[in-house]
Amino acid sequence: MKNLKSIALALVVVLSTTLASAQTKKIDVKTSSIEWLGKKVTGQHNGTVNFKEGAVVFKGKKLVGGSFTVDVASLTATDLSGEYLGKLNGHLKADDFFGTDKFPTATLVIKKIGAKSANVYTATADLTIKGITQPVTFDITVNGNTATTTFNVDRTKYGIKYNSKSFFDTIGDKAIYDEFELKVALKF
Repeated sequence: MKNLKSIALALVVVLSTTLASAQTKKIDVKTSSIEWLGKKVTGQHNGTVNFKEGAVVFKGKKLVGGSFTVDVASLTATDLSGEYLGKLNGHLKADDFFGTDKFPTATLVIKKIGAKSANVYTATADLTIKGITQPVTFDITVNGNTATTTFNVDRTKYGIKYNSKSFFDTIGDKAIYDEFELKVALKF
């Protein structure tokens, strides 16, 4: 009986220590940023989209996870102004692209993470856009209370096929490339 109590106590101590070592840090949504870049045959557009919420998870100094919600309705171009800005923003928020009336948020949940080098990790995450979840893999660098990453997303995997040469081979110079770039800077 003493051995059973000792084993149970040791198990409680080990579990408590393991659970206590994981620390969740909320991101500062006001100072964290997401910049996007979309390219087409005849040029490109860039802009921003805001975080709604998010958190990173550490065990000691090692990044072990994270989850984020993006306010897709906040999406805006930063390379245009006036009438053209309004037209592009309206089109990007329409059903042809992100359909923000029906899908106002997107999420990213890190499922697997491994150390690549000092302060650099390779993460595999589930990215959900327009209600469709697909895996994405990217490297993320952590320095103190910041983390940065840049990765590409294939919009066609989320049902965004507007002017994609993959689906409309006669589109010519009106083609928009399937992948767009996200440059993310987290502060926590």
